[in-house]
Amino acid sequence: MNNGYVLAVIGGSGLYEIEGLADVEAIAMDTPFGPPSDLIVRGRWGATTLLFLPRHGRGHRFAPHEIPFRANVCACKMLGATHLVSVSAVGSMKEAIFPGDFVVVDQLIDLTKQRPSTFFEDGLVGHVSLADPVCDQLSSALASAAERVGARTHRGGTYVCIEGPQFSTRAESLLYRSWGVSVIGMTAMPEAKLAREAELPFALLALATDYDCWHETESDVSAGAVLQVMNKNVAAARRAVAELAFALPDPATSRATGSLATALMTAASQISSTSRGRLEWLFGKSPSLSTGPR
Repeated sequence: MNNGYVLAVIGGSGLYEIEGLADVEAIAMDTPFGPPSDLIVRGRWGATTLLFLPRHGRGHRFAPHEIPFRANVCACKMLGATHLVSVSAVGSMKEAIFPGDFVVVDQLIDLTKQRPSTFFEDGLVGHVSLADPVCDQLSSALASAAERVGARTHRGGTYVCIEGPQFSTRAESLLYRSWGVSVIGMTAMPEAKLAREAELPFALLALATDYDCWHETESDVSAGAVLQVMNKNVAAARRAVAELAFALPDPATSRATGSLATALMTAASQISSTSRGRLEWLFGKSPSLSTGPR
């Protein structure tokens, strides 16, 4: 029994095409942060509701720095998401992580430069803890689901998120390798930060497609090579999501739940009606945001 959980998946095109998904509908959303990347596909897999959103838009219209991250996470929360899984293509920074492997990461390094990364602004200040940016229980369930569908899966690892849209220089790639990171990508941040602010248990399934440009005996990364491997991985990723839908952990046990309880710093008397209205989807219509989220 999954108690009516709603699993939101933000990823590449194709992940909404789970065979057997029932009651499928496409939903146009608007949020206080603008519209999300595209229509959100909602359907039912058993007793679990699934939400699928292509972060780059159908046809891959948004570059990494142009993705409306805040609108995407907000829209999922507005539609009742209880869990959020991010799926993305990455470069492998370790010899042992082969193209085609899955990595369920547990740490993140944010090197992005120009992306709005918080819901709290305009006179409303909030500081959530991000020491451990993923939900342990959801990540474990995701890794188990990937293993059950036969994917070679690595549990744990650090994802370094760069601004893009260019791939790394060779010097940068070697520097990141010296930090001991496992994978490199362009989209994990600020998704993880926003998921924590939205009190959504978050897990990240990274699909390794290449060895970036550090590997001496492999070709340097290219968009064509990424797509070729990614297309092979999508089917396994869809199966893993379907498996996960039947094994979602109780969100009440996640470190994300209640993360806003002590995060707000601004005195209730100083919060403008505009700021209150912008976060009504998160806090409800309570006259005092200091009472904590609903």
